[in-house]
Amino acid sequence: MQSTEMPQEVDTEVERSQKLYFRSHTTIFSSRYDPRFQYCLYVPPAFDNDRENYRLVVAMHGTGRSMTHYRDAFAEFARYNRCVVLAPLFPVGPLGDGNSHGFKYIVEQDIRYDTVLLNMIEEVSASLNYDFGRFLLFGYSGGGHFVHRFFYLHPEKLLAVSIGAPGSVTLLDDKKVWWVGVQDFEKIFKKQLNYAAMREVAVQLVVGKVDIETWEITHKPGGKYYQSGCNDAGTTRIDRNTALLNSLRSHGINAVQNIVPNVGHDGMKVLDDVKDFFLQIINNQKGQPK
Repeated sequence: MQSTEMPQEVDTEVERSQKLYFRSHTTIFSSRYDPRFQYCLYVPPAFDNDRENYRLVVAMHGTGRSMTHYRDAFAEFARYNRCVVLAPLFPVGPLGDGNSHGFKYIVEQDIRYDTVLLNMIEEVSASLNYDFGRFLLFGYSGGGHFVHRFFYLHPEKLLAVSIGAPGSVTLLDDKKVWWVGVQDFEKIFKKQLNYAAMREVAVQLVVGKVDIETWEITHKPGGKYYQSGCNDAGTTRIDRNTALLNSLRSHGINAVQNIVPNVGHDGMKVLDDVKDFFLQIINNQKGQPK
């Protein structure tokens, strides 16, 4: 006798919605901690079937706020190397003043961008019901500003950091004030620099070999972020990248530098070097505690 039972739906509406908007290349979410800031994710299709040994890659945008481009650029890497990608969005002018640079320097009036990111990570971990442990952090240009300063603040949170071509750098110089140096770091952030933890983080600095334009990165008197010594790290991004490398190494931090041939100021064209670096770290960590 032929069955008269109706065929069961393969997926419920909730499951369909999850697959469509909350997995793979996700929609854009407002942060529950502070809805002025948003993020999107890449969650590999296999994540829900086998949740062992996933890592979190945070891809920080630059001044152009191309967060979905960076999310998408890391998607294939994430799919085949058991990673979830988080791409934050720190929009221009959250204080209503049109400032596009605030996130780069961590503090903007009452906003602490490092705290915003950490709360996004907590939110993602809760929504996916997964503890990623220490994460991998990449940022290029304006994102490179943010990630090396985040590294100073929260090395214990990081497995690796890739610092891409920041226009201005904070050197570990206790004779100069923040943001040029770290003389008043403890006063501003209510914590000391943890050099021991910083030495446990894998650090890459990456910049294009022909990234030599200076119009955007030379601070001039009267500028919002101008202060004494702000141009002393060098004229070009390569100079400043190298000054940061030397500063880190002088404090026992085993940073590596990749100067990518035939590349100007283009974050997408350095990503192969970044992915190679991250893959080496992930492979080295297999079987290790998170």
